Amino acid sequence: MSNLLIADRGPVRWITLNRPEKLNALDAATIEDLHLAFAEAAASAAVRVVVLTGAGAKAFVAGADIAQMQGQTPVQARDFSRRGQQLMSRIEQLGKPVLAMVNGFALGGGLELAMACHLRIAAETAKLGQPEVNLGLIPGFGGTQRLVRLCGRGPALELCLLGQPIDAARALALNLVTAVHPADALEAETTRIAERLAEAAPQALRGVLDCIVLGADAPLASGLEFETQAFAVCFATEDMREGTAAFLERRKPVFRGR
Repeated sequence: MSNLLIADRGPVRWITLNRPEKLNALDAATIEDLHLAFAEAAASAAVRVVVLTGAGAKAFVAGADIAQMQGQTPVQARDFSRRGQQLMSRIEQLGKPVLAMVNGFALGGGLELAMACHLRIAAETAKLGQPEVNLGLIPGFGGTQRLVRLCGRGPALELCLLGQPIDAARALALNLVTAVHPADALEAETTRIAERLAEAAPQALRGVLDCIVLGADAPLASGLEFETQAFAVCFATEDMREGTAAFLERRKPVFRGR
């Protein structure tokens, strides 16, 4: 995974895209590195939360690697799109909270990558957008679909048709990001949220993620049944016994992921 830096800070795994000279653009090799990195994070019981960010001061991810895309055939482009979409689905369905720390440009594939994360914490200086139309393209890693689900039809059409980036304040108003902080406070605020999530019961977090990520696209009756089943599963965990006991004993719970 030569295009990534991976570090564990306790139960929080930090994955940093490390192509600052390319503004962390997503080429095929980086997409494969991310597939492997998130597969490893999913498999490790020691990892409870993942933070995804970009190296350097300018960009989270400035988009897909245009130089690599320029020579693709339609068949190659289809496969590239599908592999990118598979990555976004892998992240979205990880079963553990994934935070995007958007420290700069999140454009094109970079915004699509951020939208696949469960929470997006942005610097005040961040710029977000889907500028593919300016290249004679459309989003290919799920942008048209996740934008409309996060922000609604009007903002999705605006971002994809006009191709103009928006600032972090507008992104917050559109529900495109979860929170906005000054650039010099971004890492500390992201760490605070990640550590809070890492203290929670993993099975409960997974239940919430599954119900919202997977159940939201199902009919209401199916989603409610999905919630009931996930709720019942929590009663098989030691963490549920610990959480309820701690509440009754007026103390802080210690969740062990069991």
